[in-house]
Amino acid sequence: MNNKNHLHLIEEKNLRTAVILVAIANLTYFFVEFGVAKEIGSVSLFADSIDFLEDASVNLLIALALGWSLRARAKLGKILALIILVPALSLLWTAWQKFNLPTAPDPWLLSLTGFGALVTNLACAFLLAKYRFHSSSLTRAAFLSARNDAFANIAIITAGIATINWLSGWPDLVVGIGIAVMNADAAKEVWMAAKLEHAAMS
Repeated sequence: MNNKNHLHLIEEKNLRTAVILVAIANLTYFFVEFGVAKEIGSVSLFADSIDFLEDASVNLLIALALGWSLRARAKLGKILALIILVPALSLLWTAWQKFNLPTAPDPWLLSLTGFGALVTNLACAFLLAKYRFHSSSLTRAAFLSARNDAFANIAIITAGIATINWLSGWPDLVVGIGIAVMNADAAKEVWMAAKLEHAAMS
């Protein structure tokens, strides 16, 4: 085995370790955020908790797919793009149900849970940043999810602060819709990356 192949295997091993750690972190915080979302009736936390579950699934799939052929990675990249849309669709349904009765969630729990999610996602994004261009659509899917979720968490914290002042459910609802839009954009980017991989085989 030459030195280049040896370095490649080390990088693959390090990437697999990183995505497994990220998957565990996402799955753990899914249970935390989902529980709080149910307790306080928050649309944005509910959507973000589903997103944590999606991120855990994506990273586990990436860990399984490392070492696959370019064709297989391109196909999986497209599947990941569709998976990223799932929390967005779930959110839209929940938001529609809440639209006519936008009750205000507990603002302090909303902000505190959003802050915990922010810390988790920033740690995940940091772990994945050096691998975001490795294997193109696979690791790009994981990095985009962690990065976008961090922005979403800041918005959730802001919604909590706004709710303290106005005691309205609208900030939570608006942020929830924003998370859906952000996830849809990430799905588009991953889909395009997968198409480029597919084109590279031609």
